[in-house]
Amino acid sequence: MELYQLNERVYYSAYEEERDRPAIGYIRGDRFSIAIDAGHSEEHLREFYDALKEKDLPLPELTILTHWHWDHTFAMHAVNGLTLANRRTDEYLRRFIEERSEEKDKEFLKLDPSITREYAHQKLTVVPADLVFENEITVDAGGILVKAFRAVSPHTDDATLILLPEEKVLFFGDAISGVFPTWIADPVLKRQFIKVIEGVDCEFCIGGHWPLWKKEDLLKELKEELAEA
Repeated sequence: MELYQLNERVYYSAYEEERDRPAIGYIRGDRFSIAIDAGHSEEHLREFYDALKEKDLPLPELTILTHWHWDHTFAMHAVNGLTLANRRTDEYLRRFIEERSEEKDKEFLKLDPSITREYAHQKLTVVPADLVFENEITVDAGGILVKAFRAVSPHTDDATLILLPEEKVLFFGDAISGVFPTWIADPVLKRQFIKVIEGVDCEFCIGGHWPLWKKEDLLKELKEELAEA
């Protein structure tokens, strides 16, 4: 797995389309480090941790989730340290856990070819978050502040954005996408999300399944998509 370095504090992994593995973010603090999202599976997470070790980076002691979807959360059981999610994200995870059965697991594993490929040789394990916040929370990792806050999104109603104010970097998960599996985005929600991004003081935006964006380029892309819809 390739690990990209944006600056002295911020890294992110490559994303993979075949198994729908999103980029995992990494923030190096002086006191502890933070990961953004847990990954699609334990194998995905272990590859991320191996990439950190290769660069002599400490494993994260906190993992913040951008939303509940499986490709971002189903490795939570294997993370180093604790996981943090907004309450809505945790509710979705707990509901999935409560409704699990052998038949439902089989249905889930056939939901998309990427899921089938990811779990061809792995066991499905789903756990709730260790820590939960309501609307927003700010974490001081030592030398860097990390602000997580809920935001409207055309992708899901539990989106969390993570802003590094001093680095002017924003992690947005899959918040720019439409709804799975059609990927159709509600134009009202998309317009509202654009306003959120416009109001965030950042230079770079890092998502789950896209290359690194500059804020102005991301906004231009979203506005063009909205105009074409």
